[in-house]
Amino acid sequence: MAEERIRQIIQLDKKTDKKTKKRIHTALRAAIQISFFILLPSAYTAAFGGAKYLFTQLGAGEFIQWTPFLAALVLLCGYTMLFGKFFCGYGCAFGSLGDWIYALHATICRIRGTKPKRVSSKIMEALSVIKYLILAAVLLLCFAGIYDKTRGVSPWDVFAQLHAGNLKLAGYWAGGMLLGLILVGMFVQERFFCQVLCPLGAIFSLLPILPFFTLRRKKEACIKGCSACTRNCPSDLELLQKQSLQVMGDCFQCHKCMGVCPRQNITCGRSPLRGNEILFTLIRAALLAALCVWIGI
Repeated sequence: MAEERIRQIIQLDKKTDKKTKKRIHTALRAAIQISFFILLPSAYTAAFGGAKYLFTQLGAGEFIQWTPFLAALVLLCGYTMLFGKFFCGYGCAFGSLGDWIYALHATICRIRGTKPKRVSSKIMEALSVIKYLILAAVLLLCFAGIYDKTRGVSPWDVFAQLHAGNLKLAGYWAGGMLLGLILVGMFVQERFFCQVLCPLGAIFSLLPILPFFTLRRKKEACIKGCSACTRNCPSDLELLQKQSLQVMGDCFQCHKCMGVCPRQNITCGRSPLRGNEILFTLIRAALLAALCVWIGI
């Protein structure tokens, strides 16, 4: 019965026209993001807490125990190695917040009859180095055993407090100011925090991501001079050819490129879960949620 239902979904997906697929995928992504934002908001902080715990223990020369934070880090790293940055594009509360804030900016521009302005890809590529510097700085402070002295500076700690409904942020004024600046960046540049400042994203970008479920395109079938996929990509990535074994570590798996491709040349995953398919997205989201619940995030 279940196999028959899956086959029906796959057949329906293949028959769905491009515009309908785009609308369905946009609505599905929004639903998944909202669900993770409400039900599993601490996944980001838990995973990065695992990295901080690991380096704190190493610096102190103490035994590393299997904690929920370390489990969250291992889980999301392993998941990312298999599926790419699906967590960043769908499950990260901070990333989802950035999408919604930028959507507000895009809506305002649309009402005013203007196009949203974007920072050039070269500048963003240069700025993307900052997240690796932040990661190195935080881990070095943990290793030296002095990270706790920076309490109140972390913007994601402030975000976690606000999300939990705690408005008593005495001692977090520096983190609050940084969070405010990040929100401004999110408003004017799509996925600003993810590309420029996210230390957990820096860890994911350094991972050896497997090529099985990454996005590919049939470049020989593309319209000459099109580049719609690159222009609509939050990370300004140029998609790899179908037969390539390379992997784009900064792809957020948002699938916007699929929605704008005029010839639907872009695919994701392996047969029969190939293309801008609803089922594959649902499977990855359900698996991610189940694993997070299993380890107690």
